Amino acid sequence: MKINWIENILYPKVFLNRRKATKYFQGKTILITGASEGIGKACATLLSKFQVHLILVARSQEKLEEVKAIAIQNNSTASIYVTDLYQEQQIDQLIEYIHARQMTIDILISNAGKSIHRSLTKSLPRYHDFTRTNMLNYLAPVKLTLALTPLLSQQKGQIINISALNVLLPPAPHWAAYQASKTAFDQYCRSNQSEWKKMNVKLKTVYLPLVKTEMIAPNDLYKNFPAMQSSEAALRIIKLILGTGSYSRPWWSPFPITIGFFIRKIWDKF
Repeated sequence: MKINWIENILYPKVFLNRRKATKYFQGKTILITGASEGIGKACATLLSKFQVHLILVARSQEKLEEVKAIAIQNNSTASIYVTDLYQEQQIDQLIEYIHARQMTIDILISNAGKSIHRSLTKSLPRYHDFTRTNMLNYLAPVKLTLALTPLLSQQKGQIINISALNVLLPPAPHWAAYQASKTAFDQYCRSNQSEWKKMNVKLKTVYLPLVKTEMIAPNDLYKNFPAMQSSEAALRIIKLILGTGSYSRPWWSPFPITIGFFIRKIWDKF
């Protein structure tokens, strides 16, 4: 009960203008990575209510079929493409699939990601933790955005970076692989933002707090933490796509960001 009360304050309900959303999204083609569960599935479910075509990308054929069925039930259409974004060759095959079918892409929602919480001591023999996290959180979306930018430019489309609030905060122990990889893609996107704008492509970034997904379930640290629901995260993502702003973050985020800036020396010391 206490956690629910805190969550209601930290993550107040947001609402969509359904008429505006239908007018904007109807007929658009939207590619979502990590679409089989969590935030990606929630975005696909919500967007499918506006008669769109979804390109659903993830590793699980079975779970993607479930999301596709939801889209069809909501009077949208969907294509699924089973891809392991850890594997560069499979990313190339996805790109070839899109180009071979001369698909138009109006919106790319770069959502697939890997979270990892591990101390430096335990990471010493686990270099692969860094290469895998970096591949999924940074290199794979870089490759996709580079390949799809011409298509998005033709459609005057949008790139939606599903990021994390902690990339705006001071570095934290045990989060080196995750925070470094998410920050790298955030910097890549922000560095290219003005050039994308000249190409008629809008970049929009969602800095999400902790969200209740399958990705955080194995971590006991999160069991009693206030967290946002996936459906609420999806609502904020869709509102950002519809709006004129270039980023979204929790209303309270300026406080830890500002405090982190001023106490950096103390933070590093302790």
